[in-house]
Amino acid sequence: MRRALEILAFTLISLLVLWLVSAVARPGYTRLALTDAETGRKILVAVLRDGEPVVLTWHNSIFDLDVTEEFIVERGRLIQTSVTFADPRGVPPMPASPQDLDDLYHTGGAFAVRGLAKPFERIVYRVGEIGKPKLRVRERVVEFEPAVGFGGRIVLTAQAANLSDWLIASSQ
Repeated sequence: MRRALEILAFTLISLLVLWLVSAVARPGYTRLALTDAETGRKILVAVLRDGEPVVLTWHNSIFDLDVTEEFIVERGRLIQTSVTFADPRGVPPMPASPQDLDDLYHTGGAFAVRGLAKPFERIVYRVGEIGKPKLRVRERVVEFEPAVGFGGRIVLTAQAANLSDWLIASSQ
């Protein structure tokens, strides 16, 4: 009987430790994941220190402009900090204010907006072949079209990293 109680106590303590490792947030770190929306397959999972950059690039075929969207991770969120629509022929983009960004996405022309602080926890990207969207996280570059195919969807999520996320990332 005593042996059974020891096994039960050990099992309960082990489960409690596992729960704590998976539930306790690790301050200063954000877990970023790219997932195929159709299959649920993880394309990329990374644990980033707050302040680390993430960069999305793509080509706007309507206006023939190269787009760079810059983000940082912070407290479990992805924060968009700048957007540049650059003319591939070298025409410098005009500086614009963050308040003008939504209109500029639809009106065309080269522009650069700095000083944004738009937070995101989830973004769904519909993938086309023309724009060749790519996301750079540290040294890894994920090309969306080869990852999910034309018309596929990629879900980008950011959340506070828990202790188990951090331990797994630090061992890689």
